[in-house]
Amino acid sequence: MKGLFKPKPLTPVELVQHFRQLLSYTTPNPDVRESKRQDKIRELTRLIYEMKIVLYGDEMSEPHVDACAKLTQEFFKEDILRLLVEHLPHLDPGNRQDITHVLANLQRQRVHGHYVAAEYLEQNIDIADLLIPQYDEDPETAISFGAILRDCIRHQVVAKYLLESDHMKAFFKYQHDPNFDISSDAAAIFKELLTRHKSTVAEYLDQNYDWFFMQYNALLESHNYITRRNAVKLLGAMLLDRSNTVVMVRYVSSLDNMRIQMNLLRDSNKTIQLQAFHVFKLFPANKNKPQDIVNVLVANRSKLLRFLGEFTFDNADEQFDADKSQVIKEIATLVPICETCESFKQCDGTSC
Repeated sequence: MKGLFKPKPLTPVELVQHFRQLLSYTTPNPDVRESKRQDKIRELTRLIYEMKIVLYGDEMSEPHVDACAKLTQEFFKEDILRLLVEHLPHLDPGNRQDITHVLANLQRQRVHGHYVAAEYLEQNIDIADLLIPQYDEDPETAISFGAILRDCIRHQVVAKYLLESDHMKAFFKYQHDPNFDISSDAAAIFKELLTRHKSTVAEYLDQNYDWFFMQYNALLESHNYITRRNAVKLLGAMLLDRSNTVVMVRYVSSLDNMRIQMNLLRDSNKTIQLQAFHVFKLFPANKNKPQDIVNVLVANRSKLLRFLGEFTFDNADEQFDADKSQVIKEIATLVPICETCESFKQCDGTSC
């Protein structure tokens, strides 16, 4: 036990240096006695705890800015994140959780006005590839990697890299996974990617519109209600964001997209219905509605008006009531557009 309890705390630089040395002991080694290895792991646990105190403080003291800066600089200078990616699967669940908290704080640390983590990741962008969760291998460990990845996505350089990579296919794939933990974790990463950096996301959606929304509509039509719920909620957030106005106009000009939202309005889950309403309302509100959308809204007018008239939910606010009234008004006043009929009154907009 000698050396475990020093009268003088380790400096931030010493913490990182000792932590680096001890990481190798997380992997069983026939050349190292198991009792010695367990001693080293206990020491590693203590170092993680000390780093948390430096970064978060404790009941006795608040975190010190200078100590946080030195710990952050040393951590990324010594390439500890890369080492952690290698050794994370060998840490016990408690240490994995604690080290993800440490990393979350380090990602947010600014030193002299700069995010040290962002500068590190820009020079070591391959770390993002290493962090992509491998849910097929070990879901529990993959979720820890996912938590670290979400913090890395705070930095635009990482988000842009992932959006433009083939990893996007994996994020779509894993949201269909029947395992709740896997699909939820993948959805959380997906949401961070598509909402954190608005200009980057707007550019990506514009350039990859067809492929992206073909995959996205499959999420909206998933048999898994959690997948549908996450997808429709995120879709509303994306389309209602001003930075995505161009993409929103394109999305709400598609009859296929509107039909998906009309089906979601009839979902058995009330939350999904509500989120679908926030997307559906954009279709009748579109001032330049295509002919086929107008005609379908008119053909289904009586059913839609009856549904919307009865549509409510607990804790409905004034904004919801106002939105619903506006949608009802828009649909009620629509006139079918048909170039082959002499009179709109003679045409239902669907049989010509």
